[in-house]
Amino acid sequence: MENWYAPREESVPPREDKKKRRLPLGWKIAFGTLALVALIAVSSLAFSGGKPTDIHAPEIAGDAMPENWQDFLDQYYTVEDSGKVTVNLPRAENVPDFTVEINSPGERELSLQELYKDCADTIVAITGYIDGSAGYYWGSGIILSEDGLILTNAHVIDGCDKVIVTLSDDQSLEAAVVGADATSDIAVLKIEAENLTPAEFGDSAALTVGDHVAAIGNPIGETFRMTLTDGIISAIDRGITFNGHSMTLIQTNTAINEGNSGGALFNMYGQVVGITNMKMKSSNIEGICFAIPGNIARTMANSIIRYGEVRGRTAVGITVGAIPDSIADHYELPTGLYVSSVADGSDAKDKGIREGDIVVAVNGEPARTSADILNAKNERVVGDTLTFTIWREGETFEVEVELVDFNDIY
Repeated sequence: MENWYAPREESVPPREDKKKRRLPLGWKIAFGTLALVALIAVSSLAFSGGKPTDIHAPEIAGDAMPENWQDFLDQYYTVEDSGKVTVNLPRAENVPDFTVEINSPGERELSLQELYKDCADTIVAITGYIDGSAGYYWGSGIILSEDGLILTNAHVIDGCDKVIVTLSDDQSLEAAVVGADATSDIAVLKIEAENLTPAEFGDSAALTVGDHVAAIGNPIGETFRMTLTDGIISAIDRGITFNGHSMTLIQTNTAINEGNSGGALFNMYGQVVGITNMKMKSSNIEGICFAIPGNIARTMANSIIRYGEVRGRTAVGITVGAIPDSIADHYELPTGLYVSSVADGSDAKDKGIREGDIVVAVNGEPARTSADILNAKNERVVGDTLTFTIWREGETFEVEVELVDFNDIY
């Protein structure tokens, strides 16, 4: 069983997943293979495993492919409602004069021993409790300020009524929440402390495939607190769908397990360049793990620290997924991004973009992954426009869409 999940230890029964349409077994086997190509994933979305299948064939493991390509893609891309974080923790005050900055790298790269010595004190363990339950949630966090601002993943604290932060010296303190954002999976906590060791952030945009990186976090549980693992950057700009929205993540083969969520992915200068949050789990798949780019996490955290929420984030208002080449060939479709939903109140909907459209280009550049749209919009501000080239029923046309504030439509 292949399973995309955002790691955290759950000693309580997992919450019920949203219901999804059941597909024939043969399709599921194909989708298990397709998922590796399209990387359509959320923390709770399961894919069936199996040997690679020839998805050009009209019959897959005895189950006929539907004649209509849209019927196929409508079931391939399961649209989930936009996720929200349930915050039951006491609220901490905003800190409008604090900013997480990007720092220049040092003069030389560190050894793993040096990196652990310099950075271990910047990582904390996070234990979340739900009233009425004997269990707990387990995760990691990163110290942002000497007086106790802590960055973690939003899913680590989702639904918790109490959160305890444990420092590297074993001191445990109860946390309040400054803010949490489900879409970026970023949250900021606050503990009452002094003279903590803040982590230093580097420029994640400077990463290239093959760069050495290391992670420090708290996999599995208390026994394995403060674990160091290392690896390389496997890919940049992996498009993943999480909580009904597209994310662009760093892929790494650095070992990440349940409990690592919210911990740091460091470059070899000891700077945070990613927030570990997701992996692909399977009996026959290893080393496909993910982190939120540090630059994105820093921007989200700064807004949360200042306002208690993320403001000024641009949105197009469409949810898309890449169409694998084999499926495009089978149905004679253009290569592009399948539009699985369009948000009410968005300019995209007002301009006539529909579910079932295929985006083949953005501002004249080919659209192959969700990152192509994300990167284009992230370079702009609310009110700017993007030009989408849309394929619909054999015809291609352009639509100019105004970017809106994310909070206005989601």
